[in-house]
Amino acid sequence: MAYKISDDCLSCGVCEPECPNQAISMGDAHFEINPDRCTECVGFFDQPQCRSVCPNEAPGPDPAHKETQEELLAKKARLHP
Repeated sequence: MAYKISDDCLSCGVCEPECPNQAISMGDAHFEINPDRCTECVGFFDQPQCRSVCPNEAPGPDPAHKETQEELLAKKARLHP
């Protein structure tokens, strides 16, 4: 499942450089995660780095983009051949 950033985002930007998939960018109101690029850091880290560095725990699972572990690994392989 891809992650998304809630309205609790402080727009501090600490999450953006931590994403191994370059899925995070500044949106109109706060930072956003591109679900087509988010792999929950599967294949890179044990936990999503955006959430682990966020001082407000704004990133969380996006129920609109449910994916299995296998699908996340396949997405990682497509993004990082």
